[in-house]
Amino acid sequence: MEDPEQLGKDEGPAQKVSVSMPAGRIAAVKARVGARGFSAYVSAAVERQIQRDLLEELLQEKEAEIGPPTPEVQEWAAEIFREAESMAAHEQAGRSQGESDGPEWRAHKAS
Repeated sequence: MEDPEQLGKDEGPAQKVSVSMPAGRIAAVKARVGARGFSAYVSAAVERQIQRDLLEELLQEKEAEIGPPTPEVQEWAAEIFREAESMAAHEQAGRSQGESDGPEWRAHKAS
């Protein structure tokens, strides 16, 4: 049998684990994907967190190499994030009213 430490992120058999979460969060996930989609949803969330952790590590490495971003770059990045949040909020409001007239941002359900 292969050593689990040697497996890639999507390799090997599925394993059960015990995770504690607030009951409200569990109910919110089940309402979104149903009881049968719970594991896939949590697995996808863990994958996104791993990606964020790796990105943060890379950013720290690059900052150590070339220094922190300039105030201009920081403001540019903040503006991009504000625009993205605004677009997402606009689309969410449109969906709740049954319309969609802008770029479509979709949260994909884990399958």
